[in-house]
Formats: sequence, C-alpha cells, structure tokens
Amino acid sequence: MTNALQRRLGLLAAFLIGSLVALQSHINGELGADLDDGVVAAVVSFGGGLVVLTIAVLCSKTIRAGLRDVRGAVHIGKLRPWHCVGGVCGAFLVACQGITVGTIGVALFTVAVVGGQIASSLLVDRAGIGPAGVSPVTTTRLIGAGLGIVAVIVAMSGRLNGGLGAVGLAILPALAGIGLAWQQAVNGRVGAVGGPFAASWINFAVGTVVLVIVGAVAVLFKGWPTGWPTDPRLYLGGLLGIGFIAGAAVVVRWIGVLLLGMASVAGQLVTAVALDALAPSGGELTVTVLIGCALLLVAVGIAASQPVREV
Repeated sequence: MTNALQRRLGLLAAFLIGSLVALQSHINGELGADLDDGVVAAVVSFGGGLVVLTIAVLCSKTIRAGLRDVRGAVHIGKLRPWHCVGGVCGAFLVACQGITVGTIGVALFTVAVVGGQIASSLLVDRAGIGPAGVSPVTTTRLIGAGLGIVAVIVAMSGRLNGGLGAVGLAILPALAGIGLAWQQAVNGRVGAVGGPFAASWINFAVGTVVLVIVGAVAVLFKGWPTGWPTDPRLYLGGLLGIGFIAGAAVVVRWIGVLLLGMASVAGQLVTAVALDALAPSGGELTVTVLIGCALLLVAVGIAASQPVREV
C-alpha cells in the first residue's frame, strides 16, 4: 500500500471512527438521562464492551498472544506502564457523555470534545507520544488548531445565557477531548505491539475498573437507579466503543494523532448535527452551534491539507 493510499484510507477510516463516537455519545446520553446517573451509564457502557472483548480474548489465540506481547514489552521497557492506562481518559469521556449530552445535546458536546482534542493532539504529536513519531508544529497545523479552538468558543457562546452551570457542562467534554488525544496516542503504541484488540481490551479493562470505583462511591451517596430502560439500543455504547478504540489504534499509526483527531472531527460533527436534528437528546441545535461546526470543518481541512512527516 502506497503512502498516499494509506493516508486517504486512514482519513476515511478516521471519519467513520468519528461517526461512531458521536453515535455512542447520543446513546450514552440517553441512557444517562433515563437512569438519572451518568456515571452508572458509563459503567454499563464500558463494562458491556469489556465483557464482549473478554469473550473475544478467550476465543482468540491471536489476541491472547498480543496481550502477552504487551506484557513482555512493558517488562523490557519497550512500553512504559503509563502507555497502558489510556482507558482512564476513555472512562472520563464516556462519563461526560452520560452526564452532559442529555442537557446540552450531541452537537455542542461534540464541538467541545473536538476543541480539546485538536489543541491536545497538536502537543501530543509534537512530543512524539503516538506511534507515528514526532510531527512538527507547522504554521498550517497551528492555524487549523487555532481555528478549531475559536469554533468551540463560538459554539459555546450561545450557552452563556444559561449561566455558569450550562457553561460548566460544556467545559467537561472539552477536558475529555484533551484526554482523548493522549488516549489515542498511547493506545496506538500498545496496538503497535499487541494489535488493536489487545489494546482495546486493556483500554476497557482499565476504564471499567476506574468507573466501577467512581460509580460505587456515587451510588453510596445517590443510591442505585430505581428503573432500567427496556430499549436494547441504549446498551450498545460499549460495542460502538470497541469499534472506534480498535480502529483508532490502527489508524493512528498511519496518519498520526493530529490528523486522526481532525479527520474524525468531520465524522463526529456530521453525525452529531444529524442526530440533534433528527433525534434530539437534549439542548438545542442553535445557530452558534452550527457556525461552530462549520468552522471546525474548515479547521479539519486546513490541518489535513499537510501530509504527516516524521522528524
């Protein structure tokens, strides 16, 4: 496969990964609203994904061999222990889905996540944390990242009349987006050693442990949800998570963290706007949110116009 073809396929795959992220946000937001507990909804989502991946591990010699390879790489220092804890950031992202989407909607949630992701991806690529190596901070990338941050500010400006609570709900996914870039980078390194499904299992195992601990504390104060929704669609968040975590672990090796983040933005935005327009889960699809989405798409085009170079 030529570098140009690999880059085009990587950008297309990243778009589809972004669509899965937006769809998962919509589903987990609905589940969190129905349960009135975003953390428990996150436990269900992450835990469901872990169960499916554990079954896959038990049935696949290849995945088990990949996990052994990861353990060996950590032992000899090829991987650092902190490379294996990307699931912590994934857990925070999923918890934010359950907590905020039901109030602010998928589109604004996505814009906030993406803004944090763009800014963080630039630094993560420059530091060489991802498996693609170090990527230079060029003028083109700075312009794309800067425009992405402006887009978040524009999209959030329509929520200022909702008070600090509404702004705070939008800031949470922005913080999750900052962690998402780092998660994709370290999962990519783990995936380069053990394969995408080994990386996904480790991601889900770490994230589930974190969420179970946090969820147990929350239940002590808030109590267990009194009723569970009967719509099976609301329990598919974990399966969607497997799709984009495993996919990102592969694609990040082809196009780097920044381009993975930027190209997936397009998929997230298009899907998020469609979901908020056709099946709104909360908030309102305002003019400022739409303008923010349009600016982010322009930012994607600017940042993706320059090929990834390792230095």
